[in-house]
Amino acid sequence: MTTGEGKRNRKKCLAYVAAFIVFQTAIIMVFALTVMKIKSPKVRFGAVSVDNFSSGDTNSSPSLSMRLITQFTVKNTNFGHFKYDNSTVTIFYGGMPVADALIPNGRARARQTKKLDITLDISSDRLSGTGNTNLANDINSGVLTLTSQAKLSGKVHLMKVIKKKKSGEMSCTIQINLFTRVGESKCK
Repeated sequence: MTTGEGKRNRKKCLAYVAAFIVFQTAIIMVFALTVMKIKSPKVRFGAVSVDNFSSGDTNSSPSLSMRLITQFTVKNTNFGHFKYDNSTVTIFYGGMPVADALIPNGRARARQTKKLDITLDISSDRLSGTGNTNLANDINSGVLTLTSQAKLSGKVHLMKVIKKKKSGEMSCTIQINLFTRVGESKCK
């Protein structure tokens, strides 16, 4: 083997090593940009039903009491689990809170949806005088419009090494048909 052939073989070997390094870098970049991209979880209400509904009109002030039973979902689209802290979901009527419930801390597995059953006791006793003005009209029409808000804060754990703080927020409008006792939830 001559010195010219040895230099050519070394150059060829270096070219293969450089091509391998470029290829590995491209694979790592694709992996980092797709799999390792950590997203916020999606928090939503599922089916809504009404239980123990009662309404009345005392001293020209309408009253309302009901139990709202709903399914609360935490959809984790990440490749690692999402561990979240205690939180609350609040229901509003006319911009004023009428009910709230605790969301216990928990864990949504990787690429899965965790479902929780939440029960909220709604009472018009928490409304001030301005909130009661439209309540009688809504009760008589048979459709009650509520809004809900919740924020779930926690950490996404990837491969037990990478931990990133993320939070999922929910803002929903709930239309409850008082005749059928069924609600429809539309979330942003």
